[in-house]
Amino acid sequence: MAIKGWVAQASEPVSLGAASALFHSLSDQTRLAILRRLASGEARVVDLTAELGLAQSTVSAHLGCLRDCGLVDFRPQGRSSVYRLTRPEVLAVFSAAEALLAATGNAVALCPNYGHSTERKVAR
Repeated sequence: MAIKGWVAQASEPVSLGAASALFHSLSDQTRLAILRRLASGEARVVDLTAELGLAQSTVSAHLGCLRDCGLVDFRPQGRSSVYRLTRPEVLAVFSAAEALLAATGNAVALCPNYGHSTERKVAR
């Protein structure tokens, strides 16, 4: 990314495409729930579907997105695939997001475009 410490350097063109794609991959509650679960250890799709209360096809689609972004990977285990977090740096992003949410209070939750009214059901 052509941004150092999120301060654009005058001599460098600013390309936010990669950052935008990363944040878009993190913009879904199901993907966040999957990443949060994988932060505690590996899991099979069947485990994730049971823990999150979602359909296998839904979990698989979101895992595909996270895999395409390089955030998770899998290894075969018998007839199953075991998924794991590949970039523990994403946990620092979550910590920073929690700090920002604490600092802004209800501002984000009350946002007319992205607040609570648009939340979807995700278990736990």
